[in-house]
Amino acid sequence: MNIKIDRKGKIPVYMQIFTEIRQMIYSGRFADGFELPSERIMARKLDVHRNTVTRAYAELKDAGLVESKQGVGYTVSFKQDKTEEYRKKAVNWQSLMREEYFTFESDFDYLYSRSFDEKIISFGGGVAAREVYPMDEVSAYFEKVIRNVNKKSYFHMPYQGDLELRKEISSFMRLKGIDAKTSQIQVFRENNQAMNFALSLLLEPGEKVITPDAMSADLYRTIRLAGGEVIPVPTDEEGMICENLEAILEKENPKFIYVDSGFNNPAGWELSIERRKRILDLSYRYRIPIIEEDEGSELYYEGISAPSMMSMDTEGNVLYLYSFSLTMTPGIGLAFIIAPDLIIERLKNMASLHTTSPDWVSQRVLMEYMKDGIYLRRLDDFRNVCREKRNLMCGILDDMKNYGISYMKPRGGVYVWIRLPKGISSRELLRCCQKKGITFMPGYVFYSVKNLGNNYVRLNYSYPSLEEIREGMGIFREVLGEITGT
Repeated sequence: MNIKIDRKGKIPVYMQIFTEIRQMIYSGRFADGFELPSERIMARKLDVHRNTVTRAYAELKDAGLVESKQGVGYTVSFKQDKTEEYRKKAVNWQSLMREEYFTFESDFDYLYSRSFDEKIISFGGGVAAREVYPMDEVSAYFEKVIRNVNKKSYFHMPYQGDLELRKEISSFMRLKGIDAKTSQIQVFRENNQAMNFALSLLLEPGEKVITPDAMSADLYRTIRLAGGEVIPVPTDEEGMICENLEAILEKENPKFIYVDSGFNNPAGWELSIERRKRILDLSYRYRIPIIEEDEGSELYYEGISAPSMMSMDTEGNVLYLYSFSLTMTPGIGLAFIIAPDLIIERLKNMASLHTTSPDWVSQRVLMEYMKDGIYLRRLDDFRNVCREKRNLMCGILDDMKNYGISYMKPRGGVYVWIRLPKGISSRELLRCCQKKGITFMPGYVFYSVKNLGNNYVRLNYSYPSLEEIREGMGIFREVLGEITGT
């Protein structure tokens, strides 16, 4: 059975398999009673996922070309009388789903959702510290917004985002060296939505995106679901290694370079100034735009904040994405994109298609906090709180180095990236830790390439309290000691 697959084509692979087998049946090459290879054997023969073959066979069955029997498998039944058998047809929902969702990485989502389970101590989330914004104050701001709302604006918010909020964002960005007009700012519910809209607008199926080797699981999943291809570049403690980057650009001809310029999720590194300059230089030379995500840049605990790449950009090659998810009270994770007016106009149009009623309450609450100057003042509180938590967690990790772990103490951000002792799997460690009431993110969920990162774990220290860090890290040390025999 010679089935040819065009892996770069726009037709889904399962449909290509279905079409070729159907043609073989129509041509008489496969007569009634002919047994098709099992799903497993066919998948191995074609070097595709078994679910892909399952969908192709389901399409053949729905088309009345094959039938399946327990213990026999799939056999051709093209000319048989199926009047009674096919009088009623149930929808095959599996065959209607896009192929990409069959291999969708879901471990990250499950572990993240457990961050809010009160029965466990979670180091898995990436959520703002709870202690900084008093709940009574937050409640008062929400009440203020709702009581003072104009009747006409009660059910409506501009699709681009509240104008007063965009004015406050514009002022805030000037403090970061970025001069952005309100017309160049598009507000989103969160950074995932912002990235999804940007890639949906700008990325064509088959186009490539340069990224760090370890990145947010949401990022590489969004790229893939947009039809793009991830080209991971190795990193070290100074971020994306640029030594071979120019050769990679020439070979791969990517659509974008993605840069996590604050403190990387998951590894916590900060892109050095020299490498920022190098990436910008390559962007100018090859006319390749940069998507800069700058979520954690305010959470630096020593020295000063590094300049964003957009503030260093002289040619307008950077599309900038910022989120309040780590520096505002949990639940208000609004984000925004700064881009040329042409891009913002299209993003606004997309927002009108996807959102009838934007989250006006959160936008107005954030605007009031920024207008009153409280947001800026609270950034110091966030830095103080998270610095103390980081120091506590890293101090405990320092005492565990005899177990064979290694890590870089981050200068900022909310994560610690730990390399496990040789031969220790993050999956095994997670399984044992969950039995004792703690959870975290295993390293493999942050790699687009399968089978990488299983010797790393990511611990978050911003969301758990100091008491939870002490208790949870005690359990972490106990379990790791049992596994390593130390």
